[in-house]
Amino acid sequence: MQRTITILRGPLVRDRGFSTSSSSSEKIVASVLFERLPVVIPKIDPVVYAYQEFAFRWRQQYRRIYPDELLDKSNARGKGDYHIDYVPAPRITEADKMNDRKSLQRALDRRLYLLLYGNTDGSAGKSVWHFPEKVYQSEETLRKCAESALKSILGDLSHTYFVGNAPMGHMATQSTEDVPDSPSVKQFFFKSQVIATNKFNIKKCEDFVWVTKDELLEYFPEKVEFLNKMIIS
Repeated sequence: MQRTITILRGPLVRDRGFSTSSSSSEKIVASVLFERLPVVIPKIDPVVYAYQEFAFRWRQQYRRIYPDELLDKSNARGKGDYHIDYVPAPRITEADKMNDRKSLQRALDRRLYLLLYGNTDGSAGKSVWHFPEKVYQSEETLRKCAESALKSILGDLSHTYFVGNAPMGHMATQSTEDVPDSPSVKQFFFKSQVIATNKFNIKKCEDFVWVTKDELLEYFPEKVEFLNKMIIS
């Protein structure tokens, strides 16, 4: 029986990565969802509080009762012990009262997200609100591109922590009738968090704000559905 052998020339698998020589009608952008985690424990929901109070009273009915001589409160505290009255710090700060959205000292029981105001590659020369972002060019990975975007406005990344190497979300934007010649944009979102600081020197933008999720949605009414799915709280 005669066999036929087919010779395959060239590599079967191409190197992974993003081509920098792609069509000018499409851009790949790495954006950063830069967040400050809650500083204080959020207030308990009234329904949860009511349940906890009910559960406590229910347990009190069936608690074990000890003789009084074992629970002599006058001798419960040893010699040299002292009592400190704990006074919690106020939840409402001066930044909350002044609605100062440039401060990280606000909405302490919520997550805050950084938004910038200025020109972006997809805004056709107009100043718009946007996340820290950068068009992918020659970086080794999209994560490196996202780091470069955040570093350009903070100066360094010593007080930041990137959560994972993969993007947390992806959004594709096509050219519109208003700007028909604008390229389509594929935007990849990476999460980064504030570490051990309550102030940054934000630069390379016209304005900036630190906002909660509810406030953030006010800046992007056309992207509410996408942002609601990507941002949990």
